[in-house]
Amino acid sequence: MENTFFEFDKRIIDASVQALDLCKDELAKIDEIKDYNQNKMLYAFQKARTSESHLLASTGYGYGDRGREVLDEIYATVFDAEDALVRYNFVSGTHTLEVALFGVLRPGDKMLSVTGTPYDTIHPVIGINGEGNGNGNLKDFGIEYAEVPLTADERPDYEAIEKAVEPSIKMVYIQRSRGYSTRPSLTCEEIEKIAAIAKRKAPECIVMLDNCYGEFVEIKQPLSSGVDLMAGSLIKNPGGGIAPTGGYIAGSKDLVELCACRLTTPATGKEIGATLGHNRELFMGAYNAPIASCEALKTAVFAAALFEILGYEVSPRYNEQRGDIIQVIKLKSSEALVAFCKGIQKGAPIDAFVEPEPWDMPGYNCKVIMAAGAFTLGSSIELSADAPLREPYACWMQGGINFPSGKTGVMLAAQSMLEEGLMTI
Repeated sequence: MENTFFEFDKRIIDASVQALDLCKDELAKIDEIKDYNQNKMLYAFQKARTSESHLLASTGYGYGDRGREVLDEIYATVFDAEDALVRYNFVSGTHTLEVALFGVLRPGDKMLSVTGTPYDTIHPVIGINGEGNGNGNLKDFGIEYAEVPLTADERPDYEAIEKAVEPSIKMVYIQRSRGYSTRPSLTCEEIEKIAAIAKRKAPECIVMLDNCYGEFVEIKQPLSSGVDLMAGSLIKNPGGGIAPTGGYIAGSKDLVELCACRLTTPATGKEIGATLGHNRELFMGAYNAPIASCEALKTAVFAAALFEILGYEVSPRYNEQRGDIIQVIKLKSSEALVAFCKGIQKGAPIDAFVEPEPWDMPGYNCKVIMAAGAFTLGSSIELSADAPLREPYACWMQGGINFPSGKTGVMLAAQSMLEEGLMTI
């Protein structure tokens, strides 16, 4: 049925029809992943004997909060983990990763990033590009850091990883998503290959994964692929567009407990922490997460197909295997980048009338533009697009908790570029 609510140039409509036909097989594959993971989530809820009483609030110390414990169990089941730590008071994905790093690393330990330099916001946590800054980063606590660069085609350098990992390495750190780079995100198959090298060279090391944006995009789980510990944000995939904040850590029971002791105290670990009425949203978010993640995945595949038809370089292509929900589109100029983001904003349910502008965002070394009209501030599972204004003027688009509106948002981005004379069809 024709979309009569938004005005599109016929050329955009024709290209979108062509894009849907081009990627129809990929969309069908995503539906298979969605069905599997959604049924696994249903099984996890039933296995944990989830009841209405688990949705209620606790206050004070939160001793005996049954809902908190059951939510941890659900996440452990769907992620193939021995245990999980799911809390609304993780303030961001970076904070969740920080708690995990400080939870398991100790002074004198060595941390090796094997997927190049990690995402910008984790630099101050590690102490990259400088000595300890006195604010309490890993370097301040005497934790050594090194990294293995990616290959020329921006893939993991397995040979270099083999050489770099030695028994003295305490942690092998993997970033699944691309961050603000154009390198491909990692699939579980690639993660498993890295983990196998790490365990062969340093059997006692901890293989840790930054799993942000990668949840529920595959049937296989990283924790069944050699990863010991992983972490992510609830306002990305695993919160289903419903969780208002929070994060999770999942993995082996002993490591998760160490992380819980960092979040609370060494004496209390997972045993305390009032939920203050947030349980219902976190449970609902988890339950909807597999569907929301795959709707975002469909939006990304459609965007790749559409913009490839329109003559742009995209990564990944519509028919390439994906390790996360992020779609990179190289838009060739800062003006086109801004116009794209304006169009994405026009496709939002919230603040669609607002025009995003580049600004000096904390944690980044250049101006950043962000388009996001979301029910939850900063939610990356809802349709959004952001980018630093620097070469190659690529946009990182993610989200779309339902495909019909996600598709419309992508078309509006193309329409915006066309109207400003920044696209030739």
